[in-house]
Amino acid sequence: MRETELYAPIKALLESQGYTVKGEVGAADVVGVRGAEDPVVVELKTGFSLSLFHQAIARQAITDVVYVAVPHKKSRASRTTLKRNTGLCRRLGLGLILVRLQDGHAQVVCDPAPFASRKSPRRKARLLREFSRLPGDPNTGGSTRRGLMTAYRSDALRCQAYLEEHGPSRAMAVAKGAAVPTARKIMADNHYGWFVRVSRGVYGLSGPGER
Repeated sequence: MRETELYAPIKALLESQGYTVKGEVGAADVVGVRGAEDPVVVELKTGFSLSLFHQAIARQAITDVVYVAVPHKKSRASRTTLKRNTGLCRRLGLGLILVRLQDGHAQVVCDPAPFASRKSPRRKARLLREFSRLPGDPNTGGSTRRGLMTAYRSDALRCQAYLEEHGPSRAMAVAKGAAVPTARKIMADNHYGWFVRVSRGVYGLSGPGER
C-alpha cells in the first residue's frame, strides 16, 4: 500500500464540496482551496503513527482546517485503534478521514474543532477512593500491573490476618476488627482463594489462605 492510493478519493471528496484540490503543495500532501476561506490541508499515511500527528500539527501553523487520512481497516484491533486515535484527533483539533481502498470511498469521521475536555466525576472519585484505601506507597511507579498491591488486595490481606489470629469468625466481626467494611463481600467472592465459608455468615481460612 502506498500513500498515493489515498490521494484520488480525498481529491474527489473535497472537489464534491467545491474545493480546487492539488497534491504536494509545499510541505502539505493535499491542499484544497475554496474562495476566500482558509485552505484545507490533508496529511496522508498508510496507518496511524506519531509522525502523522507531528506533520498534521505542523500544518496547523498554516490553517485551522487540517485533516489526517488513513485507510479504513475492519479488524477488531483496527477498530480499537481507530477509537483511540479519533479521540486523539479531537484533542489536537484535527479532522480525520477514512479511505476505503476497495471502492475509493472517503468518509469524514470528525472535523477539526477546538477541544473542550470533559471530566468524569465518577472516575475521579474512584481514583481518589483507591488512593485513600491503599496503605502507604507499596508500588513502584511504572511497574507492570501484575503483582501490584491494590486497595482490594490490601483489604483481603487484613481479613486474612484477622482470621489467622482469631480463627473462623462472623463476617461482621471481621469487618469491624480488620477495619474492612466490605469484608463479607471480599470473603464471599474469594477472589484469591484464601477464604472458606464455615457456616452461614462465618468464614475461615482455606489451605492457600493459611499458607
